[in-house]
Amino acid sequence: MNYKLLSLGVFLFAIFLVGSEAPFIKMTNAKCQSYNKSWVEIHYCRLKAYSRNKTSLNVNLTVLETANNIHLRLKLMKRANGYKPFLWDYTFDACEFMRKRNQPVAKIFWNMIKEVSTVNHTCPYVGLQSLNDFHRPEIPVPMPSGEYLLLLNWIFDEKPQFATNVYFTLVEDP
Repeated sequence: MNYKLLSLGVFLFAIFLVGSEAPFIKMTNAKCQSYNKSWVEIHYCRLKAYSRNKTSLNVNLTVLETANNIHLRLKLMKRANGYKPFLWDYTFDACEFMRKRNQPVAKIFWNMIKEVSTVNHTCPYVGLQSLNDFHRPEIPVPMPSGEYLLLLNWIFDEKPQFATNVYFTLVEDP
């Protein structure tokens, strides 16, 4: 009888270990574009490969004019015969978020980058801003395996100033 109970325990433990694996995320490309080079100058926007399965995102830019009214449009797209809208198409006031942390979708992304970014204060923003060695994206929302594109459009004073596009692959069960 104890042998059967022990076998059941080992079987349940094995299922727990297999079922509790976190999804594997690998960034595959990053593109940044400044629409107004007199306001935002992008020095670099690139991925650095550490190994076959680990890359880090590095973005370095300078905001040349003081930005007080900043909105951010987040759009997540999934690749299926081209990139199609998938989960989010969401615009929010970034200055208000930095004061109150009151937007749940924005908070998911903020929690991922807050330790590796210089964008950790309230408005106004001016000068050098960077994201260095971002290599541990953890998405708390269950998503199916596939190729994704995260579009970030930064809007200053109701005019698009620059865009950050991050391509990544998500494998639900590595």
